[in-house]
This record gives sequence, structure tokens and C-alpha cells, in this order.
Amino acid sequence: MNIALWVAQGLVGFVMLGAGMFKLVTPRLKLAEKLKWPASWTDANVKLLGLAEFLGGIGLVVPWATGILPVLTPVAAVCLLIIMAGAVKTHLDQKESPAPAIVLGALCLFVALGRFGIL
Repeated sequence: MNIALWVAQGLVGFVMLGAGMFKLVTPRLKLAEKLKWPASWTDANVKLLGLAEFLGGIGLVVPWATGILPVLTPVAAVCLLIIMAGAVKTHLDQKESPAPAIVLGALCLFVALGRFGIL
């Protein structure tokens, strides 16, 4: 089970670091050229989402790997699950496929339950 949790943490952490960094460094109008949702968001909201994803990606791996406040790993997973629930709603509102957000949310739920010791 520990290996499966590490694989899920690493995968979601990598995706969140990348997605968060992309949102942090790319101007909102540039994002809006390729994606629908940034057109209706403010610059600050896009950057805040990017920061939350970036820090969540770090929080999924670093606390558990270092043993420093490991409870932050499942907390980060729950926070990212909430973000992914919002992503599902946003994609559905935009008439886009929510599949990637659903998969990432399911992996976050798996990590949260596993690292809280529920599984």
C-alpha cells in the first residue's frame, strides 16, 4: 500500500507542480488563448490558483518524505481534492471534459485516506 501511495503522491505532486508553475508564470491573457476559463477570472485569481496548486504539490511529497509534520501530506491531499472538485465544476460549466480533474481528485482522495490511516 505504501508504494501505491508514493506513486500517487509523486504523480499528483508532479502534475500540480507543473500546472501551478504554468499558471504562475504565464499571463492570464496568454492562458485565455488556449483555455476557456481564464477569460472570466482575474489575474490575481489565476495566480492564487497556481500558487495553491504549486504548494499543494510540494505538500503532497515533502512532509511525508522528510518526516517533518507528515500530517501536512494528507491535509494537502484534501486541499487539492477541493481544488479538483472546483475544476470539475469549471470544466462542466465550460462544456469541457472534466476527466483529468476527476482522475487527479480520485488520486488525492486515495492519498488522503491512505495517509490518514483510513485505508
